[in-house]
This record gives sequence, C-alpha cells and structure tokens, in this order.
Amino acid sequence: MNPRIEHLKKKKLIGLNVKMSLTDNRTGQLWRQFSPRVKEVQNRVADDKISLQIYPPSYFEQFKPTTEFEKWATVEVTDFQEIPNGMKTLIVNGGLYAVFDYKGPSSDMSIFQYIFSKWLPSSNYAIDDRPHFEVLGSQYKNDDLESEEEIWIPIRQK
Repeated sequence: MNPRIEHLKKKKLIGLNVKMSLTDNRTGQLWRQFSPRVKEVQNRVADDKISLQIYPPSYFEQFKPTTEFEKWATVEVTDFQEIPNGMKTLIVNGGLYAVFDYKGPSSDMSIFQYIFSKWLPSSNYAIDDRPHFEVLGSQYKNDDLESEEEIWIPIRQK
C-alpha cells in the first residue's frame, strides 16, 4: 500500500480533547462526548470528522504503550467566530503528509504497524513533529470491515 504525498494547508479545527495512552485508550469515550454535539459547530468546511493525535516529540523513538499523548475529536471550520460551550480550538499548520487510504475496521492496528515498520523505513521520509490524524468521511463506519478513512502521517525528507 503506497500513500499519496500531499502538502496540507493550515486547518482550523473545533472539538474536544483528552490525554490518554494506548494502554488507557479513551477514544470511544471522547467520540461519545463529541459526536452528539457536532451539529453545534458552525462554519464547518465539510461533513467529515477528524480524529487527531498530538504525540510528544520522542514518542516514536522511545515508544511505550503507556506514554500519554493528546487525542482530539474534531471538525474543520472556516473560522473561530463561534465556539460551542466547552469545546476548544486547534490550528494544524501546513506541511507534507503521507496519506493512506484505509479500508477496514478501526480496531485493526496492522495498518499503523505497516506504516511505521515497513513503509516509513524504506521511504525517503521521516516522521515530522506535527499532528497525525484520520479523516472520517461518509464511508467511515467505525469498526466495520467496509469502513473507509484517510490516515494522514506528517513527514519530512530524510
């Protein structure tokens, strides 16, 4: 599976976030809080939802499943004029991304194993210290075998 390489423009996001680790995965809880409130967000760019992770700088070099990172449940907006009560804003700066079109259940982590242990080491790229995210579009069906999403990995030339 080869990704397409895209230069992302700056994104403005509104949503909710939580600190978590892979061993204390609170993704479901976060989305259960955010999903019913999505309609409160004004000036959305699209119907897509964005699941985003902000990892500490050494997260991948010294990987431990207990290391905490920031997880976001968001949508992209044109501006921050109206922010629903209790929600936060986040700006994702532009840059180079490897974009993987993934089909399968969100619980299957083998795609990430492939990206970080096979594709990345054999590519001309290294992980960049910017947010990682998944675009959950109209074909996304959570943990369904037919679910589709885009996985965006921040990269830079080696």
